[in-house]
Amino acid sequence: MKLLLDMNLSPRWAELLRQAGHEALHWSTVGQATAEDQELMAWARTHGYVVVTNDLDFGAILAATQAEGPSVLQMRTEAVSPRSLGDRLLKALERFEGDLLAGALITVDERRERARLLPIKPQRPEPTN
Repeated sequence: MKLLLDMNLSPRWAELLRQAGHEALHWSTVGQATAEDQELMAWARTHGYVVVTNDLDFGAILAATQAEGPSVLQMRTEAVSPRSLGDRLLKALERFEGDLLAGALITVDERRERARLLPIKPQRPEPTN
């Protein structure tokens, strides 16, 4: 799988992911460190990469735009080093590979992983009687 690591993650993630058989790039190798999130998303979509991030803004962008891609895997933990979260992230990539390739927002935290397929549709309020 082709993975693009956001600036908020250590470049060490790229090495761990490459060792696991993924094509992994850190954004600093392809774009400006000060680039807006939308620029990173556009590059990932154009080049067929899944965005890996600790930034919740990417999920918000997907929801607001109802975009069909790129897929985003977001880590929602404070400890985001490869040492502390590497095994969990690799298992999530394997578990959700099909969803990520089809278009999804995957969230990984300390206790669970969950997926939302893209595009993210607004939730309708339940009718009141």
